[in-house]
Amino acid sequence: QVQLVESGGGLVQAGGSLRLSCAASGRTFSRYAMGWFRQAPGNEREFVATISWTGGYTRYADSVQGRFTISRDNYKNTVYLQMNSLKPEDTAVYFCAASLRLIGPVVVPTTLAEYDYWGQGTQVTVSS
Repeated sequence: QVQLVESGGGLVQAGGSLRLSCAASGRTFSRYAMGWFRQAPGNEREFVATISWTGGYTRYADSVQGRFTISRDNYKNTVYLQMNSLKPEDTAVYFCAASLRLIGPVVVPTTLAEYDYWGQGTQVTVSS
């Protein structure tokens, strides 16, 4: 069992920055890929970014490429999402997720079905 708790959301003006954190507990954090997803009102949950076991491999949605950075600290059992140059269309509830079903140090899952555990989400609101 894995527990995930997100924090760091809030209200920010367009062009601003936020850093989200996701603290994990329950299993060996360094042995599973982590991801961030988001869901805006009326929309399906969508992929944002993912990072492999050691942090050596990452992948991003086209909409955030170059603006968002995912990272992890395996000593602190925490994954981060640094969000810069925020836009109103980035407004959503952001969820972190853990993938235990895919094994390997280069795994970077990008679909909801590849993740096993989810946090409760943190709201990010970007005003224009």
